[in-house]
Amino acid sequence: MSIRLYVGNLPKEIERTELEELFSQAAGELTSTKVVTDRKTGKCRGFGFVTVETEEQADVIIEKLNGYSLKESVLKIEKALPKAKEAASSAVESPTPAAKRTGTNKGKGRQAQGAANNGSVQSETFQPDPRWAQDLEKLKEMLLAQTNA
Repeated sequence: MSIRLYVGNLPKEIERTELEELFSQAAGELTSTKVVTDRKTGKCRGFGFVTVETEEQADVIIEKLNGYSLKESVLKIEKALPKAKEAASSAVESPTPAAKRTGTNKGKGRQAQGAANNGSVQSETFQPDPRWAQDLEKLKEMLLAQTNA
């Protein structure tokens, strides 16, 4: 299973080949490299991705190159988060393109957003950020105590 690494704080003038060379020196053969560029200028937007074959290669790269100075920029390397599935969330948040053109969905987007804010969305579709889950639970308890008092 391949492991995708996020490479942050890349200099604006870096090329994909330079990034590939640096990472292949650190860990051997790479599956792929990608420098995310601005569409208008063609320059690096400050981050990219490197994909390696094994978990061990990923750990070696993180150990060797996280904090490495490249063209006066200190690299930040970590395992990339999996791509989010946008199809499920986009259906609730925005009307279909056809509804936008015909105007048949007027006001429904606001109603759906209001329903989401009122807590009527099932807990399966929305999970709080684990970093804030404890704080969220405390706030819920405080709110419940206020409404019961």
